Order: sequence, then C-alpha cells, then structure tokens
Amino acid sequence: MRELFTADFFRGNRKQLRALLTKSVPVILTANGQLQRSVDTAYPFQQDTYFWYLTGIAEPDVILVLDKDEEYLILPQRSAYQDAFDGRVDKKALATQSGVHEIYNYKEGWTKLTGRLRHAKQVATITPPPQYLETYGMYSNPARWVLRRSILQENEAIELLDLRKPLATLRMIKQTPELTAIKRAISITTQGFSEVTRAANLKKYSYEYEVEADLARAFQRAKSGHAFQPIIAGGKRACTLHNTDLQGKITSNELLLFDIGAAYHGYAADISRTIAIDSPSKRQREVYDAVREVQISAFSLLKPGVILAEYEKQIEQIMGEKLKELGLIKVINTESVRKFYPHATSHHLGLDVHDADDRASPLEPDMVITVEPGIYIPSESIGVRIEDDIRITNEGVEILSGSLSSELD
Repeated sequence: MRELFTADFFRGNRKQLRALLTKSVPVILTANGQLQRSVDTAYPFQQDTYFWYLTGIAEPDVILVLDKDEEYLILPQRSAYQDAFDGRVDKKALATQSGVHEIYNYKEGWTKLTGRLRHAKQVATITPPPQYLETYGMYSNPARWVLRRSILQENEAIELLDLRKPLATLRMIKQTPELTAIKRAISITTQGFSEVTRAANLKKYSYEYEVEADLARAFQRAKSGHAFQPIIAGGKRACTLHNTDLQGKITSNELLLFDIGAAYHGYAADISRTIAIDSPSKRQREVYDAVREVQISAFSLLKPGVILAEYEKQIEQIMGEKLKELGLIKVINTESVRKFYPHATSHHLGLDVHDADDRASPLEPDMVITVEPGIYIPSESIGVRIEDDIRITNEGVEILSGSLSSELD
C-alpha cells in the first residue's frame, strides 16, 4: 500500500511556509516533550501538530531549523535509561520520514544554531501558550517555553516572530492526502457508531462506559483510535457539553448523545448524533427537530467567502427563533440564546479536532469544518447535538459524514 504521507508532503509544507514569510529569518520549531504520569512513567506521547505538519516526526523534543536554503534537525539529549527502555532514535528513519537529511546530536546541533542566533535580529517560532490555561483548567506542554528560553539565553535582544498565523493559513486548506485521511477517519467513526447503535446492541447496554468499550474495540479493529476523549451522555448528563466520565446509567426514556471521532494518520473525525433508546417523547422530538432545522440552515449558509464570525451571528438568530418556538425564551439576544446553546456552530477540523484556524479569514474550497448546533435543557433532562463534518466546495458544501443517519430513532 502506498504511504499516505510521504517526505514530499512535509517538504512541500516547509516550502510553502517559507514562501509565506515576508522576511528571511531563521525558523525554529520544537516537538512536544513527554509529560510525567507518575515516578518514571510518562503519559502517552502526543506530538505537537504544527511540528508534525512540517516534519511527520513522532519523536519528542526534536528541534527543526529552517535557515535560508538550509534545514536540519537537532536531537534531544537522552539518557542511557531512555536508550535502554525506549530504544535509540533512528536518524535514518527520521530523514526518510521528514525529508530533512541534516540531523545533529544535541551538542553539535546547538553549537551550530548558537552561532546563528548570536548574530540574528529576528527568529520565527511559535509563541508559547500560557503555562496554565485558565479557561480549560489545564497546564500546557512546556516544550515551547523551553525553546523560547534557550533562544533568549543565546541572544536576549532577539525578536521572536509568531508563526501561528502563517501556519494556520496553510493548515486550513486541506491537501489531497489530508482529505483522504479525514474521510477515512469519518468512515471508521460511522462504522463504529452504526455497530454500537444497532437495536440489538443498544438493548444490552446499561452504562455509558459499556458503549465506549465497544466503540473503542471497533476503532481498534480498523487500526484507529479515539481522536479525542469520547462523549457519551444520557438525559441530563448530555447538558454537560464534555461529559467524559461515562459512568451514567442508560435509561430507555432518555435520549443518548454521542460526540465521537476516530483518528487516522493523526487526522480527526468529529461527529455527534443524538438517539432515542425507545420511542422519543413529543417534547424530545420537538427539541431534536429544532436542532436539525438549524443545522440544515447552517449548511445552506456555508460557501467560499463566508466569514465564520459573521455566520455564527446568523446561526445565533436562527437558533433564537427555534428556542422561542420551543417556549424556552421570549426575547432573542445573545444572553438568552446562549443559556440553551453555549457553544459555536463550527470549527475547523484536521490534525487537531479544533484545528488551526483564522476565523477572520473567508472560507475557501477544501477547508474542512464541523456544523454542530445543539440545545441543552437541564430542567427537562434533554440535551441534543447533531454534528457533521463538511468540506467547503466551489458551490457550497460536501457533507463528508452524510452517509451516517441523523434520525432520532
């Protein structure tokens, strides 16, 4: 089978990045670092997606340098313990995967880079996120902070230029291998969902975690895995947008919400469906139909040239009209709508589930985004979300996950 992501893909991405930069400055990016889980064990490693996009390398702590017509990798310092337990880094494999053939050990690589940094006025890198992300209640990977500190230690007067916007510009438009990977991730997701939601299977589940276990098994059989922690939530628990605890008991009179996605070659699917275990009540059906109608309206609005920030305002108004019809609000405004619909309708999709983007830029063909309206009514124990993955085309949209039924029952 032909390899999906070859060195040519990563070489091409590096070439495009250089072409976007208005100044000829050294470009320096770091891989993620491993994070301690306990004592001498680490959490499963997850590569920085910007770094992977430019190299295809899955190793931690490697540094990529692009400088004029030269490009090279700097390997991290490694202990004898790491070599013994994790294996030695294979330079030949890194070169084959990335197309970067100059690879230096830590000391010789930093000696080379230091000589350049001491005379440089500017360096392009990725600005580190805050060390603690208050909105999400979690700590960020420290690798970018370590790189920033190392650069400034060599030249404290150097100006650091942020690469996030040019890299987002590239990543938003998906190339053929990326579209292939996303479509495969979607196919694996739809197959897994269809399997666990067969009537015979649904009847056997008592708890949310039992559904997830079978879903994970289906993904693994397809040589895949979860792109993100799956959300499977019944009744009122579906009103917690990221219900990942999965300890809830499934009851036949509640709706069951799925927000799931497989990953293929690192590219994610992200699909939501809400289903009735038995026959839905009239009220459940009304709420579900309202969400589905908002989604259909969203599909009709999307096309090249649309600005997502403006589109979201349109969807807020449409959702407000539905919430008013349901008797949930009397006046349509942001505050009233967001009480029952607290999230955005669309986000970009790719290497990250919430992929790199510039929401002020107009949509273009071959961008892949989600469309996921929802209504959440804790007082009625009803949470409904319907999410599909779409590709922007010259005419409008292609619903990539459209083969998966979105019917309530």
